[in-house]
Amino acid sequence: MKKFAKRAVFVVSGIAAVVAVGLATTTIVNVVASGTEADQIEAYGQPVQVDGRDMNVLVTGDGPETIVLLPGYGTASPVLDFAPLVDDLAQDHRVVVVEPFGYGLSDGTDRPRTTENIVTEVHAALQELDINRYILAGHSIAGIYGIEYAHRYREEVSAFVGIDTSVPGQPNMDIVFPTGLFAVVKNLGLIRVVKAIDGIGYDEPAYSDEAREQIRLISNRTALTPTILDEMDHIRTNFADAKDARFPADLPLLLFVEADNAGNPDWLPLHERQAATVSDGTVIAVDGEHYLHHTRAPEIADGFRAWEQTRRTANG
Repeated sequence: MKKFAKRAVFVVSGIAAVVAVGLATTTIVNVVASGTEADQIEAYGQPVQVDGRDMNVLVTGDGPETIVLLPGYGTASPVLDFAPLVDDLAQDHRVVVVEPFGYGLSDGTDRPRTTENIVTEVHAALQELDINRYILAGHSIAGIYGIEYAHRYREEVSAFVGIDTSVPGQPNMDIVFPTGLFAVVKNLGLIRVVKAIDGIGYDEPAYSDEAREQIRLISNRTALTPTILDEMDHIRTNFADAKDARFPADLPLLLFVEADNAGNPDWLPLHERQAATVSDGTVIAVDGEHYLHHTRAPEIADGFRAWEQTRRTANG
């Protein structure tokens, strides 16, 4: 028994040593690579001062209408993520992509990632750019932030366009994430290992190799930072606070929605019910998965233009 115990201790100690060396290696590699990659990231957009920090914003295109795009949660580079859709819409619109704090090339922040703070900061960035009238649009969790935004700045927002946006009351949003563990995983460099094995996505033809490489570099920088983890921590409470929230009844609403969500059969009906709460609500079902703008950008742009034309005709 004593020999067995000694051997067991020896084996366990050996495994622990190997794991410790491995984690030390991934930690060092992560620190060194992060420093090297910072110089390889190509700048885009323009920094705007908000709360003493830089928030990155891209303004492109020209037209009678301005569209402001907000990203889904944790998007590494909103500007590059939305690029296929922006390239299309910018042919006849001014398009603005906001990278909230913690996203893309924007600074991080220690302000709590409540819906109230995020909305305030995005609005401040637009005010700095003298953008005062626009269609607010966004993907995923932007649907939650967008409701509060539309109520607080109703005189500026002429409509809301959602791309598979989150809806108040959708199921399973009361989860408590192990953000402390995620922070440790990030600091140990294990996220970099996972991304190296699984990739970063963006395999669609709409994204060039150069764009994918830039997204990879920025993703290594922004993944599970304190700002992003704090927003993750607030997802549960932000959804709870928005449980019964609705868009202003007089705000035109256009929702592009995943037609067949296998994980939530009620996904499309949820959006149809949301659209029914406003006087001018339209839902367009789109074949594809959650990131519809990755694979269906032309369809979304065409659907948006047709909706615009219908509204112009109806309003004389």
